[in-house]
Amino acid sequence: MEAYKTWVRRNRDYVHSLESIANGLTWLLPERFSTSEIGPEAVTAILGILTAINEHIIDTAPDERHTGSSDPSSFPYGLCISALKELETLVEVVAEQYYGDKKWNFIAVTEAIKVIVRLALFRNSGYKMLLHGGDTPNVEKDSEDTITQDRIGGFPKPGGRHGHGWLHNKHGQNPWNLEGRALSALSRFGENARTISNPVWMQRIQQQRAMEPPTSIIKRPTLSMIFSEKGVNGALFILGEVLFITRPLIYVLFIRKYGIRSWTPWFLSLAMDFIGIGFLSHVISGKGGREQQFRLSVSEKDEVKRRKLLWALYVMREPFFGKYTRQKLESTEKLLEPVPLIGTLTAKIVELLIGAQTRYTYMSGS
Repeated sequence: MEAYKTWVRRNRDYVHSLESIANGLTWLLPERFSTSEIGPEAVTAILGILTAINEHIIDTAPDERHTGSSDPSSFPYGLCISALKELETLVEVVAEQYYGDKKWNFIAVTEAIKVIVRLALFRNSGYKMLLHGGDTPNVEKDSEDTITQDRIGGFPKPGGRHGHGWLHNKHGQNPWNLEGRALSALSRFGENARTISNPVWMQRIQQQRAMEPPTSIIKRPTLSMIFSEKGVNGALFILGEVLFITRPLIYVLFIRKYGIRSWTPWFLSLAMDFIGIGFLSHVISGKGGREQQFRLSVSEKDEVKRRKLLWALYVMREPFFGKYTRQKLESTEKLLEPVPLIGTLTAKIVELLIGAQTRYTYMSGS
């Protein structure tokens, strides 16, 4: 196993190319959207799980700085979530073929497991925003905002250089007022004077100690800490993430109760997405005071954009798809059918879209 890990880490570009080609070819497998597609879906699930394992191996490389997965003793939440997402489609296909409409029971169980794992990851990460549903570790890699380098998921690290507030230096003074600047200047002057007075061998010892990795363990933020430091904005952020995590499960449970053709699950799911993004937009807008303001990293901002793009999937979900989208797709196919090559390509795309739409897992966005 160690030999395979070493090979994957040394040939990551080659592995990624092979995975992309293999995953692309699975869409061309025969009978993909027919009644006997268990085989093709099983192949797709296996390839997806292998891809997730390879990504986990690369992310946990000792020489990489992916701190979200660098601890070998920590539970591989991202790998577990990726494997569940790959298996979910296979579970849906098998359940539909053998149990018919009762497949929603199996899908609900799968979604419930994903919710449990994601909530555990959300808590274990110090209530950071989940990236790609937890597939990607939320690790700070951006240097454009120095404030975000000492925070955890939008909150200051306890014991970090910002202390109990982002706008306070290590001496407890506000660096933006005259008194704070004066104390900071005096402190720097004293440190420089102490450095000059120290002998060379003492400076070398201090440099060696500075180069040693820190051994102090940073305590993860708790709910009480978040609520006390961020107030209402902290509660809204937590609630927004919980809505994002639990929405797929609630959507499936309502489909199980009212049916796939009912508008109730569709509107409820859309409302939960709107409310969750609304909470998030409120807390990052700066309302509620500077102390309660959230600062998102670049990856977190991209995640917010990704979640908004997922709203486009609602036009591919029933009953909206059957009433509006399918008619538009079929009319476009007929319009472009006489055009050489383009008509054939359009027909294939429409066929794939209609086939994929029949699968909950392809259009769930979870």
